[in-house]
Amino acid sequence: MPLVELAIDPDRQVKSLACDCCETPFDRVTGFINNENGAYAIYFASCYHHDGVHDAWIDVIMDDHWDADAPATRPGAGRVTFGCRVGPVEGHDGVACSLVGAARLAADIPLYGRKLSRDEALGHPWLVAYWDTVDHILENDPTVSAHLYGV
Repeated sequence: MPLVELAIDPDRQVKSLACDCCETPFDRVTGFINNENGAYAIYFASCYHHDGVHDAWIDVIMDDHWDADAPATRPGAGRVTFGCRVGPVEGHDGVACSLVGAARLAADIPLYGRKLSRDEALGHPWLVAYWDTVDHILENDPTVSAHLYGV
């Protein structure tokens, strides 16, 4: 995928939910990221705060052919989902991004295409585009930015 100018769709949604393991409230952001051609990616960012630690788990769905009429429900043959955790990492100041298995808690439905393991993601040709997309989310999604950086 070529590097392009990205924009978070203003119709993104934020839901307040409770963690399955401990009932701690968290926010989940769901949104589209667009480029000059329309749909570019779908993202889910779950913003947790367990024991004073703020982290976010971000899954990004990427596709080589977005259906303009139904981008979420009609996946292209190359659709994949990448995942990462963003938060404090032992031995580092601030937050860091760590590649993880994608959408591990989500149902296996066509929306996600192929959920990439960490090793699969490391070898995927769209990895650079994925990290560019995560950077865009971290810088431009107000819920995720405020959660991780306090801004």
